Amino acid sequence: MNMRARADMPFHFGPERELFGMFHAAGSPAQKAVVLCPPLGQDQIRCHRLYRQLAQVLADEGVAVLRFDYYGTGDSAGDSVDVDWERCKVDTAIAASELRMRAGIDRVFAFGARLGGSIALASAVQARLAGVVAWDPVLDGRAYVSQLDAMQSALYSDEQRFMVPRKATDVATQWLGFSISDTLRRQLTNMHIERPTVPTLLLDSLLPEVPRYSSGFMAMARSLQPPTPWDDMRRLEVAVLSHPLIQAVTRHMREVA
Repeated sequence: MNMRARADMPFHFGPERELFGMFHAAGSPAQKAVVLCPPLGQDQIRCHRLYRQLAQVLADEGVAVLRFDYYGTGDSAGDSVDVDWERCKVDTAIAASELRMRAGIDRVFAFGARLGGSIALASAVQARLAGVVAWDPVLDGRAYVSQLDAMQSALYSDEQRFMVPRKATDVATQWLGFSISDTLRRQLTNMHIERPTVPTLLLDSLLPEVPRYSSGFMAMARSLQPPTPWDDMRRLEVAVLSHPLIQAVTRHMREVA
């Protein structure tokens, strides 16, 4: 079994081995390392294939990569109702340390889509990140929670998905099929990222009608086309794929010192 095959095997890590990860060793001696911070809920499922493709392309470029799941998500321990914003930041810091150990590189960057980008930005100091690439990150938690509530309300009465509309009480504690806690709702409602604390590349593929980021959010920005309809109810089960995104992240990792 060669190095790449061995390295790409799944493993568990963390103080109690409660976190799941996948290390992608660089195809050549690694000069850089990137931890991929996934989004939450339905976005995590839709981005799974894209994250895997991105990891493989970066590894072929000589970048060591770690994909991982926060506690309560994916293949890590816990249930979706256990997801906690503060724990996600801690898990990101643990994942960054794990990547440093496995890659033998101290400077670790992070990539994240949607809430994954928000978590990367919020945990940048704690995780000692050298930089962040954030794809359509959520910066205003209150607006994001309102959007999820609206989508959830439309979902449970969607006649195209359910022959009989579901009772509101059955889905009152869910967002698009994922159980949530009052704690997470409160944490996301209060979440507001003012400005990056590390060098940041903002990849913007929001739909035209979505408000752009405030002028106070100082980051290098690049537009991605076509727009990504994250909140399109007709595409909730459709994987999010973007070759322009992979190209932009790969190019950026070539350019950073």
